[in-house]
Amino acid sequence: MGKGKAKRGIPSKVDDFNAWYPFIVEAAELVDKRYPIKGMDVWRPYGWRAMKLIDSLTHSEMERTEHEEVNFPLLIPENLLDKENALVARLKRAREEGVDPDDLRDEEEEGGFKKEVYWVKHAGENELDIPMFLRPTSETAMYTMFPLWIRSHKDLPLKVYQMVNTFRYETKQTRSFIRVREIHFFEAHTAHADEECATRQIEQDLEIVDNLMHDLCLPVIKARRPVWDTFPGAWYTIGIDAIMPNGRTLQVASCHHYRYQLAKAFDLTYENLDAEQQHCHQTTYGMSERLLGAIVGMHGDDNGLIMPPAIAPYQVVICPMIRKNSEVDTIAKSEEIAAILKSAGLRVKVDKRDIHAGQKYFDWEIKGVPLRLDIGPRDIENNSAFAARRTGGKEPLPLDNIVNECNRVLSEISDELRTRAAAHTENVVIPLTDLENVEDGKIYEIPFDGTDSHAETIERTTGLAFLGDSTDPYNEEKPCLMSGKMTTRRVILAKTY
Repeated sequence: MGKGKAKRGIPSKVDDFNAWYPFIVEAAELVDKRYPIKGMDVWRPYGWRAMKLIDSLTHSEMERTEHEEVNFPLLIPENLLDKENALVARLKRAREEGVDPDDLRDEEEEGGFKKEVYWVKHAGENELDIPMFLRPTSETAMYTMFPLWIRSHKDLPLKVYQMVNTFRYETKQTRSFIRVREIHFFEAHTAHADEECATRQIEQDLEIVDNLMHDLCLPVIKARRPVWDTFPGAWYTIGIDAIMPNGRTLQVASCHHYRYQLAKAFDLTYENLDAEQQHCHQTTYGMSERLLGAIVGMHGDDNGLIMPPAIAPYQVVICPMIRKNSEVDTIAKSEEIAAILKSAGLRVKVDKRDIHAGQKYFDWEIKGVPLRLDIGPRDIENNSAFAARRTGGKEPLPLDNIVNECNRVLSEISDELRTRAAAHTENVVIPLTDLENVEDGKIYEIPFDGTDSHAETIERTTGLAFLGDSTDPYNEEKPCLMSGKMTTRRVILAKTY
């Protein structure tokens, strides 16, 4: 690290990612971790604006796919959690024993979120007859209401979503955005007439993932989780994992196809065309603030953040060169250019602070602003602005065509971030040929058509976790690493957060 960077005190991302990440999160003023409850960070304006811009992309996708927004209460009564826990325990036992869940009775065994929830047991000085808890997620709350909303096939499909805070008592080491106790959470819940319709919804969810990740410039791994890592109420789960710089994966989203398992538990039925009652088929699609953590980790460098233009709080920062006794009003010219860019829909900030230009550059560099425009007397004379890209590279941009030029540069910056991220992924994800020779910082893929016992052997020997079957299988059959059977299944192994 050079002298300039050392003076800034920024740890090296390559040499010490675990020190670099928390430093950057706070130095870039995304959150403040000094709130007196561990794992509950305070969103600062810059970080909250970035998160809300991610939310706005999600809102747009929900509008496009005809989901409707709802907002459910924060508190859930204990008896609903007991119902969910009994269901989870029964479904888990049915899976382990290889029997139909309907053949088993609910048990008292604790399952689900009971050990993770925050309890509310008093209202003022009065003890509540039925304790309540802060939602860890909203299946229980929503599926209690769905039977009141769905009566016939005309009510289907039901597609709703909400963006709320969820709460889980996280006992592991907390890390901003990645592992917190109060989570900014998106969840979409749907109900359908049959399995085929619900499956189409999962396909649409994965299309939404592709659109969002393109804007965030994030390559992800989409993998159908192994049976033992599937939510007990689900037929199958697809996890969406971003790749962090140290080669670990970070699950940023997931889709669950429940078939009719939860509908049976919550008595969610509809009257079909033959006037018969049938159980609905359901799906869930969830994402969290981990998306912002993945953006920080994937795109940042030793100088700070690099914000993808689609969610940068400021896409362009204009720095007027303030010269004492100058006859040219660079601030007025900067404000004029900013107004033109804002009217074209760009997010722009004029930095009018009367401080050294180098300090301004450092401040916006660490915050990851994609494009900086410097405007001094000579630039005005030349009818141009001097543009500096956060990804590297400088050039003059003509003021007469400043909107088109800024849009061009921002588009090129997005493409550059996608190229860099794809190259990183290509270097990190490699085939595994020898269980005894696993390199730290790598993600492995294998052809696999073995047993659960084979999978356990692989996890124990390599220290890697099964992410599951990639949604992008091999084009040609390959021999399974363990059984030798020919298969197109591409299984992903990684160390995870």
